[in-house]
Amino acid sequence: MPVQQQLIPELQDPTPPPAPVQAVPAPVWLQRVSRGVFVLFCFYIGGLLTLLPWSPGYWEQNGWLLAHPALNHYLQMGWVRGLISGVGLLDIWIAISEWLHYRDYRG
Repeated sequence: MPVQQQLIPELQDPTPPPAPVQAVPAPVWLQRVSRGVFVLFCFYIGGLLTLLPWSPGYWEQNGWLLAHPALNHYLQMGWVRGLISGVGLLDIWIAISEWLHYRDYRG
């Protein structure tokens, strides 16, 4: 036996690589629950982002924003409020799309 094979055991008996493992899909009930939670989360966050910039009691009298006047100046601008509301509408659109295009993966 050559010296290299005695010193390096990998050269003695090369084994084939293991076969790739097939991913098993999650159970159907778990897929449905996770999709439902995701859709509800997107609706909730989208609703908050859409409505809160236009509620004067929350947006204009926010204690954290009043403590940061430079940031408060920009967040009171209409185009910034519209941008934040647009992100909220986009989030609601994602929720509706996920709800309508749901499919079970049964593998």
